[in-house]
Amino acid sequence: MSWKTAYRSFYYADAEEPEDIRLDPAETALLVIDVQNTYLQPKEDPAEQARWEPFFARMRETVIPNIARLLEDARRRGVEPIFARIACLKKDGRDRSLSQKKPGFNYLLLPKDSEESRIVPELAPRDDEITVLKTTDSALTGTNLRLILHNMGIRKVVVTGIFTDQCVSSTVRSLADESFDVVVVEDACAAGTMELHRHELEVINMIYCHVVRTEEVLTFYTR
Repeated sequence: MSWKTAYRSFYYADAEEPEDIRLDPAETALLVIDVQNTYLQPKEDPAEQARWEPFFARMRETVIPNIARLLEDARRRGVEPIFARIACLKKDGRDRSLSQKKPGFNYLLLPKDSEESRIVPELAPRDDEITVLKTTDSALTGTNLRLILHNMGIRKVVVTGIFTDQCVSSTVRSLADESFDVVVVEDACAAGTMELHRHELEVINMIYCHVVRTEEVLTFYTR
């Protein structure tokens, strides 16, 4: 199935097919969201480890290799790689947003210099590639990413990372509200389950972004 007809929600079931996507490398950024060590660490509880194993497997076998491929291609073409990671500036996390202070899965205390907060080694930023630190779900809301993109003349953003239904979705919606053209690479993203992943892609597709696959992105560049 083509990206033009996949992941259609109720609202867009009968909508016309979108136009072909064209990405000018000089006006495009590849955004990698929250692929950090903390999310790839084994769980201490065997039952939790088993529950999360499908996610770990997808990250190891699909998401990280695809992001690495997209990064290599972007660097070769002159597309700007940008990384976002959850990291607080205060060791006690006082600067975190409320959503990251609430009990449960989203409770995150990741001081900026901690090993847990760093991007996984396979995808580590190089040279002067930009990394923004955030204590919010959206990479725009809690950082100066909006200004950075505007200053560099970026109009289109290719989005990858985790979690599809949380920080990825929140960032995509913020980018769309700021009138950036957004492409989400479905096989370079993951949620806790494939059901959550697929559902969120249907929600955001066609209105906030276009959902595509890695192989398709590589054909969209104009040079």
